[in-house]
Amino acid sequence: MPKPRVVAYPEQIDLPRRVCCGVSIPLQQASLPETPVVGKDVSHRRSAGLHSHGDTPTCFSRHGALIAVCLPLLVLALSGCQGSRRYAFPGNAAANSTAPGLHPQASSLIQNSSQSAAQAQQAQAEKAARQRRAEQHQQRVQELIARAEASYQAGVQNYNNNRLDAARQDFDFAVDTMLTSGMDLKNDPQLADAFDQLLSAINSLEMFALKQGSGFSEQIQEAPAQAANEVTFPANPQLVGKIATQLKTTKSDLPLVVNDYVAGWINYFTNSRSGHAHLESSLQRAGRYSAMISKDLAAQGVPQDLIYLAVAESGFQPQAVNPSSGAGGMWQFMPFSGPYGLERNGFFDERFDPEQSTLAYARYMKELHDQFGDWYLAMAAYNWGPGNVQRAVARTGYADYWELYKLNALPAETKAYVPSIIAAAIMAKNPKLYGLADMTPDPPVLFDDVTTSYAIDMRLVADLTNSTLAEIVSLNPALLRLSTPQDIPYDLHIPAGSREMFLTRLKNIPEEDRTRWRFHVVQNGEDLEQIAASLHASASQITSVNDLTGPVQPGDELVIPLRASSRLTPGTRYRMRRKDTLVTVADRFGVSVEQLRRWNHLHSNYVRPGRSIYVVEPIRLASSPRIRRHSIHRRPLRRTVHHPSSASRGKITHGKASAHPSSHGRASRKSAKKKQTQ
Repeated sequence: MPKPRVVAYPEQIDLPRRVCCGVSIPLQQASLPETPVVGKDVSHRRSAGLHSHGDTPTCFSRHGALIAVCLPLLVLALSGCQGSRRYAFPGNAAANSTAPGLHPQASSLIQNSSQSAAQAQQAQAEKAARQRRAEQHQQRVQELIARAEASYQAGVQNYNNNRLDAARQDFDFAVDTMLTSGMDLKNDPQLADAFDQLLSAINSLEMFALKQGSGFSEQIQEAPAQAANEVTFPANPQLVGKIATQLKTTKSDLPLVVNDYVAGWINYFTNSRSGHAHLESSLQRAGRYSAMISKDLAAQGVPQDLIYLAVAESGFQPQAVNPSSGAGGMWQFMPFSGPYGLERNGFFDERFDPEQSTLAYARYMKELHDQFGDWYLAMAAYNWGPGNVQRAVARTGYADYWELYKLNALPAETKAYVPSIIAAAIMAKNPKLYGLADMTPDPPVLFDDVTTSYAIDMRLVADLTNSTLAEIVSLNPALLRLSTPQDIPYDLHIPAGSREMFLTRLKNIPEEDRTRWRFHVVQNGEDLEQIAASLHASASQITSVNDLTGPVQPGDELVIPLRASSRLTPGTRYRMRRKDTLVTVADRFGVSVEQLRRWNHLHSNYVRPGRSIYVVEPIRLASSPRIRRHSIHRRPLRRTVHHPSSASRGKITHGKASAHPSSHGRASRKSAKKKQTQ
């Protein structure tokens, strides 16, 4: 019989430790009943739950108890803390006393989730910041436009009340408000459109005259074709035959034709007193620019006789403005610089420059001829818009101006436009046959060019060139102010032969003072005190600036630094207040009582309170364009005027305007917008 197996149990089992959250925690120790050693009494073993012949069950029960105690602890140890997989036993507890990191995948997921949340929060913050900046920018834009418009409306009110000097200051302030705002007027669509509309509105209110304070000039005549719009001409076979005979000996690079429509216009220009006077005046003014125009047309391969298109457009008046459409200049371009290469800003507008605008006209006419292959259709497209002419050709199937005329596919003004130009060309080439033999063309306009990138007052330019302000202004019709722009290159026109003298004298005047100081050549009988008084300057300052050591002599050239009061612009007014007298006002502005009387046509020293008087001598120019209207005609072909219509006196609008270069009346306004995209 086998000897019973005796098992000795340790009094205590050292269970493993579990690492949880970085702390080594011992598992619960299992306390077991004491077991007898070999040789002990069996009864004692029985009392302990062991049997000599039944050791196995007892042993299994003890093992089961051990398992029952340890299994939950083991499960707990294996499950561990969240993400924990390592355990520390007594022998290595010290080595594993710190908690291990998260599982790599879990750590990556948590890190990515945290980064995504941070990125989303940052993107949302950036979006909110951009929205705030956009709202702030839009608010600044609206405030800037509102300030400029308020100044413009104040100028319109002053203009309507015949306070031209105040209106000029308001308009200048409106433009300066936008130019000095620090905002991008060129690339911001809303600001660019508002600025263009502002300039167009100001130009329509005869900016050329307003910049002179009270500078008035003779009215120039309405373009000849405008006065006879919608006039019906009865057929006259005898006149047509006579003109056809004359054309056989008339040389022209334009295919001149004669028919009832052309003959009717020749009859009007010949037998109508106003029509003949208008045509004669136009051809007389053409002498100023004909050589320059001929050169530019030849350079582009455009017929020379297309010079007479200016008869219908402006009567060769470089500053003519159409207030209803905004078209301006000798060739009546719309106020858009892009399509024609004409620059336009708050200081100058190249549409009014005869040379620059003629270059643009020659290029554009060549483009129209390349498109239509016919000069008459090109002329019609110049008036009505190429898109409209193209559709008329497609609709009727006739690429011929006269067929479109007969089919009434053209508007009334375009039907009058081309025949009037042909008639003017025929008559200009046969002056003796049409009563134009005594007409003497004006001499060509000659000048020297000086490129400036600094601001200089036109009065100083007149001083330096021994000319007058009126002459300098007439040589620079594109200038909108009495000053060149600062830091913008500009070709200043000065009298022919005066360039070297201008540059030599200019060296003595600091660049920063060229908008304020003057220049004077001493005349016979003048002394320093008289010169200082006449220019409202200080004799001591003149002496200091010019390093004078003795009396001035005739022919001496003096730089004149002006006092602040003398820097007021010509035509500046002052509104009389209570207790004001001519003596106190004269003293305040550094002038004499006699000057105030002369400038304001006063016969006594009393001026009622509230009256506005000149405190700086007004300038009166000799020639400034203004086109006169004729009220006897129902609808002129083009109302090219230099004074405003009622429609142009309203608030500034910021919508798109016509892009057609010579939009006139109904026909051009319909087509102008479409031409802008062609």
